[in-house]
Amino acid sequence: MNAMPTWLDIAISLLLLLGAAFALIGSWGLFKLSDFLRRLHGPTKASTLGVGCVLIASMLYFSLQGTISLHELLITMFLFLTAPVSAHMLVKAAMRQSPDLRPPEPDEPRS
Repeated sequence: MNAMPTWLDIAISLLLLLGAAFALIGSWGLFKLSDFLRRLHGPTKASTLGVGCVLIASMLYFSLQGTISLHELLITMFLFLTAPVSAHMLVKAAMRQSPDLRPPEPDEPRS
């Protein structure tokens, strides 16, 4: 087992702590926010960043152990590509089911 440089050990630890904090904030937002559209921000934004930080830390750690870590890279790319699309589809479905969720039209611009 190769010894990691101290700066890399600290970077991996910070990524893990940051990822855990983002995941906690995302799940807290899912629990505490009032309606569907507000609750959607927790899992799509904060939790995505949390899981992304943990996966990047895992990639760094296992790449130093001598194995190329493509699984984590693919999971990270898939997560960052699919989370916004799924959130957009959920919002469109909610607005179709309940049209009163739609925000009011903006006023005419003044000239």
